[in-house]
Amino acid sequence: MTKLKIKGIVFDYGGTIDTNSRHWAEVIWDKYEDVGVKVNKSEFREAYVHGERTLARFPHVKPEHNFKDVLYIKLKIQIDYLIEKGLLDKVEAIENKYSERIAEYCYSYVLDVLSRTKPVVKSLSEKYKLVLVSNFYGNIEAVLKDFGLIDYFSDIVESAVVGVRKPDPAIYQLGVEAMGFPAEEVLVIGDSFSKDVIPANHVGCKVAWLKGEGWGDEIIDEKIPDVIITDLPQILEYTI
Repeated sequence: MTKLKIKGIVFDYGGTIDTNSRHWAEVIWDKYEDVGVKVNKSEFREAYVHGERTLARFPHVKPEHNFKDVLYIKLKIQIDYLIEKGLLDKVEAIENKYSERIAEYCYSYVLDVLSRTKPVVKSLSEKYKLVLVSNFYGNIEAVLKDFGLIDYFSDIVESAVVGVRKPDPAIYQLGVEAMGFPAEEVLVIGDSFSKDVIPANHVGCKVAWLKGEGWGDEIIDEKIPDVIITDLPQILEYTI
């Protein structure tokens, strides 16, 4: 196995560290089914997109909120939307505590995944400088502290703070600048082909694509990433 010649690593967060390649929409949809929310996947998708757009426009998430808080806020927006559109019965949603239960289940899911991914981040931090680049809501530091990840990263570039969002390559350029190494000596690890692989490659970084369960019809060119993995621990084979 040929080792990558790098000095630093830029990590994506959502879908990479917290779910190990699963798109968050798929994780949440599984929990909708588990608790018996009576909507179809198309209706859920509509509510999910509405929720993400709402959180991008309005500051519902505060800097002190941890990920359980984010999940509850996100789920409440989704469930309220489904009720408003007449796709879900309000009494049923309240009695079954859909927002609270799905948020709890999703938070537990992340804790399970972190038992596999967190040791990888720790191992890499002992050899390389790590920077986090994430589309998030202005509270990524609170999330990282809650999960015991904050000390592994020398710097954080968060979309809500810097005013640039993926897939704009500029956010990865900020990550490279925070790293302090030439782009060609920096490895980016991310799960989204369009939001991580393409923009990171554009700024000249090496790229490890954590290929998994996406959510959409991305145009994929597997010749672009330097490494393709399907499980985050596999990156250790190319780095340590």
